[in-house]
Amino acid sequence: VCLLPSSSEGFGVAERIVLLTFISAVILMAILGNLLVMVAVCRDRQLRKIKTNYFIVSLAFADLLVSVLVMPFGAIELVQDNWIYGEMFCLVRTSLDVLLTTASILHLCCISLDRYYAICCQPLVYRNKMTPLRIAVMLGGCWVIPTFISFLPIMQGWNSIGIIDLIQQRQFNKASNSTYCIFMVNKPYAITCSVVAFYIPFLLMVLAYYRIYVTARDHARQIRVLQRAGAPTDGRQHHPDQHSTHRMKTETKAAKTLCIIMGCFCLCWAPFFVTNIVDPFINYTVPGKLWTAFLWLGYINSGLNPFLYAFLNKSFRRAFLIILCCGDERYRRPSILGQTVPCSTTTINGSTHVLR
Repeated sequence: VCLLPSSSEGFGVAERIVLLTFISAVILMAILGNLLVMVAVCRDRQLRKIKTNYFIVSLAFADLLVSVLVMPFGAIELVQDNWIYGEMFCLVRTSLDVLLTTASILHLCCISLDRYYAICCQPLVYRNKMTPLRIAVMLGGCWVIPTFISFLPIMQGWNSIGIIDLIQQRQFNKASNSTYCIFMVNKPYAITCSVVAFYIPFLLMVLAYYRIYVTARDHARQIRVLQRAGAPTDGRQHHPDQHSTHRMKTETKAAKTLCIIMGCFCLCWAPFFVTNIVDPFINYTVPGKLWTAFLWLGYINSGLNPFLYAFLNKSFRRAFLIILCCGDERYRRPSILGQTVPCSTTTINGSTHVLR
């Protein structure tokens, strides 16, 4: 994130209890959920074979760091209405916040691009685009690019040029004798940070998922037409191609899944980044409590990602059940002789691709 103004308006005792309960639940959900994703991919051989899951593991690691290194300190300041760790650690914590949340968003963008090439392009194009080297470069970019809008400018003080006096006024509350970890940004930094961390990835995700949705819808329509027109030509009883039927159902579900993932992403981060750009242009008049609500709404996305994959991806759901049930044989993949199509794949252009 690019703006972390602390609320100086304070909370009552009842509000703090509710806040502490809610925030603790969010942090616990994020830690356990992302750990589960990482362990599942490490232990499940089939999950490791899928290229998209390398991005998912790195995403889970970024979200895990958000829940361990960023959320707890924000929660302590929010509940205590005071920052007790000093100015330098405030800058470090803020830089980590910007770095890790931006990395999380960039991972979501890479996942959308990987799925676009897998579903909308020819198999050869996908193999040429998503080589191990290119995947490594993309993963590296997800971690390196955020450093240019986090540690570098924040430690150099570029974000505070022109607004230092305003920041100093908000760092101390004389009435309550409290200190706050204020991170305010000037107009150039607000625009640059928001564009890199949210608007460009958001645009790429919208374009990629729209093309995936259109492709899945067209495939489903074509299969329905073929099934209606399909008649036996050799005099034998002919049933609709099971692979085609499976593909239609899988692609339809995949399109719905993408809508859910995209909807959650927009709901969590759009309010924050819209306000992040608007606030410097209205003389920093957005209320502190509203900032706090939008910021934690964005944090919730780090806890939602693993649960989206758990409930919407059958392969992950099975791997999670095996881990949680201590390797219960009921949840292991059955050994089936013959050629089958996994539930998490679909055959497109003569090649099998992972949709989810």
